[in-house]
Amino acid sequence: MYVIVRAGNSEQLACFQGTGFMIRRKIGQYLAGKKYIKEMLDNPADLSEFKERMTPRLITGLILMVLSFIMGWPAIAVLSALAVWFKEPLIAVIGCPTTYALSCVVFIVGAWLSRAPHYMGILARYNVQVFFRKLLS
Repeated sequence: MYVIVRAGNSEQLACFQGTGFMIRRKIGQYLAGKKYIKEMLDNPADLSEFKERMTPRLITGLILMVLSFIMGWPAIAVLSALAVWFKEPLIAVIGCPTTYALSCVVFIVGAWLSRAPHYMGILARYNVQVFFRKLLS
């Protein structure tokens, strides 16, 4: 909530923290009392894994993930254009879902190879820690 404060001949905008701030702080304190959040705040996330040299498995997984994006939507667009060009709708009806499913499988294999769930867990843990530190400060 912003209020205009007059001091002498000048006016200034002053910010007062209202009840919304208090509610957020109480919710943060309540959640910080939970066992999982306490453990997370007591044991900070270690981001040193992101500084390590990339392994061939990680590089292969990332390449497969990028390849899935390249082969996904552009291939669907090409198949759709071919279906219109040749006036054969079955090219799009059969080819587009098949191509999309194949690109999803390639993405999942790439994510598994690059250990994406592991790295996402580390990042999520770090972000939750930062969020609660800001909420509680």
